[in-house]
Amino acid sequence: MSSSDGPPGYRRFFASLLPFVLLATLNSAGYRYGASDQAFYVPAILERIDPALYPRDSDLITSQAVLTVVDDVLGPLVRATGVRLPSAFVMLQLAALSLLALAAFLIGSALYRTQWAALALMAALTLRHAIIRTGTNTLEGYFHPRQLSFAIGALAIVAFLRGRHVITWSLVALGGAVHPTTAMWFAIWLGVATVVAEPRLRKPLAVGLVGCVGVAVWAFVSGPLAGRLVRMDPEWLATIASRDYLFPLSWPAAAWLVNLAYVPIIVTLYRLRRSAGLSIVREHALVIGCLSLGVVFAALLPFNAARVAIAIQLQPARVFWMLDLLAVAYVVWLMAEGTGAVSVSRARLVAVALAILSTVRGVYIMRVEFPDRRVVQVDVGETDWGRAMAWARTSPRGSGWLAAPDHAARYGTSVRVAAERDVFVEGIKDVAVGMYDRAVAMRTRDRVAAIGDFNALTAARARELAQEYDLDYLVTEDALELPLEFESGTMRIYRLR
Repeated sequence: MSSSDGPPGYRRFFASLLPFVLLATLNSAGYRYGASDQAFYVPAILERIDPALYPRDSDLITSQAVLTVVDDVLGPLVRATGVRLPSAFVMLQLAALSLLALAAFLIGSALYRTQWAALALMAALTLRHAIIRTGTNTLEGYFHPRQLSFAIGALAIVAFLRGRHVITWSLVALGGAVHPTTAMWFAIWLGVATVVAEPRLRKPLAVGLVGCVGVAVWAFVSGPLAGRLVRMDPEWLATIASRDYLFPLSWPAAAWLVNLAYVPIIVTLYRLRRSAGLSIVREHALVIGCLSLGVVFAALLPFNAARVAIAIQLQPARVFWMLDLLAVAYVVWLMAEGTGAVSVSRARLVAVALAILSTVRGVYIMRVEFPDRRVVQVDVGETDWGRAMAWARTSPRGSGWLAAPDHAARYGTSVRVAAERDVFVEGIKDVAVGMYDRAVAMRTRDRVAAIGDFNALTAARARELAQEYDLDYLVTEDALELPLEFESGTMRIYRLR
């Protein structure tokens, strides 16, 4: 970093932290509790707090929860502290965004010559975007463990660039506890980078690799990954056919062009930096480690094409999220500094321009695309659905609920999250969980078929489902000839037996 910009202090970072969090939230269409993938994570944690909470859906929840320790850690922690889970999730979201901001500033401080360029990288990372055809966004408008794991992995990059190997691998391990697959990609990235940068560490790393292989063999033979080397049969595959991001060989050409473009961007801009004498120690190794993720992705493609379960469940296309991070860092460098003489005013202009772009985009998203959303919704919300779910939380534990298969998408949260009760089927998330467990996939398929067209559901058919599947309540907007237990606006809760 240029002396014209002063020592790499943190004053500007702390001044920019709150704007970063706000802009990231606006560009994510606000913060919402219980949205999207939280349809799984919230019940998994709630079940650790109260094991009797989901007697009907416990197997479904466990089928994915067994792969993570987030629920095992947060459940007892929330129970011990008395903090409500929605409040805990807000704090975790703030932590994830803050760590990402810190990682961006420190990566920028290592690669760039001005602090303003580092601030420009922070601003660039608030511009949420999808990693095309991977099922992943660079930011989410709700707490997701993979976002926290990604931020921790980005901090591990900083530790690597500084030669702090103990800290690097401690951070990778911490990220693995939060979200194993996200941390696994960082482990490959930084493992290869360390091999390239530190010849003296190659033997210890080889020993560590042998140990990892041993752990992997155990995991696949008798551990949490047992049974995942099988090939998915046609029935199982049919249940996840709509998740086209799981099958890269079916991507359109445009998706391949966009994702593969990361490689020439990284290579070209790194070579430009090196030819100008601007590359730093270990940057070459960092680039090779990052590009090795593309090799891993290519190596997994034949197994994905053969429909081997683990090659689908790992979702290897998410390696492009990591390539996106390095590519964005290099593009920001080119914009803010380039190969010429250092210019603080140029870097400042780019940082301000990116911040303005992020602000305009964020305001547009909140005011035009999602005008009914609040910037921050900490809890389920005071809507008709929210009030119905509040009543549902007073119903007997263990009661069975029937709702539209797409109710989480319709109303923003699932019955399992908002009511803390078992639900007959939650079509969107249950299908996703079925990727990890064939029995769950078949259960979801059969139950969605049993409901048929929910909008055409009659009182007689609802009673038949209640009798066959031991259900107690129906939540719907339709007026049916059933005993009405609760009503709020258009939402009605009926007793089924």
